[in-house]
Amino acid sequence: MEKDYLLDIMRSTNTVFTFKDLVLLWEESDVNFIKKKIYRYVTSGKLNSVRRGIYSKDKNYDKYELATKIYTPSYISLETVLGAAGVTFQLYGQIFVMSYTAKEIECDGQKYVYRRIKDTILTNLSGIESRGQYSIASPERAFLDVVYLHKDYHFDNLSALNWEKVYEILPIYGDNKRMEKMVKIYHSYDS
Repeated sequence: MEKDYLLDIMRSTNTVFTFKDLVLLWEESDVNFIKKKIYRYVTSGKLNSVRRGIYSKDKNYDKYELATKIYTPSYISLETVLGAAGVTFQLYGQIFVMSYTAKEIECDGQKYVYRRIKDTILTNLSGIESRGQYSIASPERAFLDVVYLHKDYHFDNLSALNWEKVYEILPIYGDNKRMEKMVKIYHSYDS
């Protein structure tokens, strides 16, 4: 019986696939074979090409999953998380992502903003939650990412933060006196 490659995609919990994901999913080593399969599926409308080398089952893919597949390693953070947690009230149309590079990309009508952070911080999983196919910062980690990147930032509702968790995660940013000082100032606003 011939292997049904499309069925493998449909059964997967992923909504977004990189070329490498498909190589692993299909357990195929013939790169040309995989390229031909992908080309056929895309041209027949059975697979959606989102960006060069990145595909989705259909147009209803998870945008957070795509955000973390464009650049890996990465995680959803900053205003995207803080807005959802009620720490900031400003609504942003962009999805903010922490990564090893700083770029702004528009893909399929959605803007993705990547902010660069040191590798030692990026790869530290303190305050990072895995949500199936992508990683997302807790509100406390997102708060610290903002403090790390910005010298002065206005937060609307600091009472949404668990300060115990903030102080628990803070050491991953190194011996950063400015950050430690700013966290104490922000904490005093909430007291």
